[in-house]
Amino acid sequence: MGYVFRTEEQQGAVDGLRRYLADKADPLFNKEYRDRFMPKEQMGEFMRELSEFGLISGVVGEEHGGLGLDWLTMIMLFEEVAATSIDLSVPVLINSFGAQMIARLAPAHLRERYLPGLLKGELFCSAGISEPDVGSNVLEIKTRARRDGDHYIINGEKTWISNGSYSDILICTCRTGDDPRRGLTHFLLDRKEHPYEVRDIHKIAWNSQSTAQIFLTDVRVPASNMLGNEGEALKNTLTMFERSRVFVAAQGLGIARRALEEATRYATERKQHGKVIAGHQLISAMLAEMATNVDAARLLTQRAASMIEAGVPAEMEAAMAKYFACEAAVTIARQAVQIHGGNGVTKEFLVEKLAREAIVAPIPEGTTQIQQLIIGRALTGVNAF
Repeated sequence: MGYVFRTEEQQGAVDGLRRYLADKADPLFNKEYRDRFMPKEQMGEFMRELSEFGLISGVVGEEHGGLGLDWLTMIMLFEEVAATSIDLSVPVLINSFGAQMIARLAPAHLRERYLPGLLKGELFCSAGISEPDVGSNVLEIKTRARRDGDHYIINGEKTWISNGSYSDILICTCRTGDDPRRGLTHFLLDRKEHPYEVRDIHKIAWNSQSTAQIFLTDVRVPASNMLGNEGEALKNTLTMFERSRVFVAAQGLGIARRALEEATRYATERKQHGKVIAGHQLISAMLAEMATNVDAARLLTQRAASMIEAGVPAEMEAAMAKYFACEAAVTIARQAVQIHGGNGVTKEFLVEKLAREAIVAPIPEGTTQIQQLIIGRALTGVNAF
């Protein structure tokens, strides 16, 4: 819906993925597993098949076994996943960035051991950043990794961890020193070799995949499992946030687009006062506003993706995309429910689920208010945090 500039190759990739998602993913996530947790084995099958379309494998270069897709193409593909199911999009996003971090930061022995499985969709990764008292301010991380000979012993708690119960590996951000900025380090934990406890969190929506608390008690990890250099986790995390926020923007875009599609379909079928409700001026105006905001969200998201592909700093533009697209999802899903009238609040229609999913979208990867602060700082040079 709405014209999108794509190359012939991009259009072919999007069309093929869209057919697959409509045939296999949509019925499962929006009917059979609607608000119900999908087992790891079944989610893993989707990861393996989506990797063949360029999801997960696309963000890693060919030199490391990936497809090396450009960022704009990746975002186009990811929008299709998010428009089909937000729950399916979450493991794709987390595994993609886990794979990218391992490809970029891991020593050879870790890269060779874990990256192929992630790229093939055979392994699940989690990123342990947030903690009970730590959200957007990574500097306040308390999980401690204490050096003990050739190992580190990790103690702490992580929360709001996507892929938590699915995870085979955890990229854990830990405090290795007291310096707020230079005291954070990433470690790769293998769940079988370095066991951690996982407890799932039930939410208003996004429940077909895993969001969890992770508890680390005297977890002993080899020093050789460090990702990047000691003390560089903050820098690497902020780089990741700039990029991952573009994907979260695409999640908001996906929800908004699907809500618009559902509302448009309903408005051209439902009759009131002798004609389809799309023929009433107020409904037509609502649809026009929704469509304009969907396209605006897409343009902001694709601009940020193009900047990242070009190697241009995009912190402000990624924040704008995430802020606008996720807030647009809330408004558009709400309007879609209104267009459906009483039917919109029943589980017989998808817009009820989309409205709940949209409420969640402005929170991950920094709330809307955090994005506003990032934008304000970029504009003025004044830090209002």
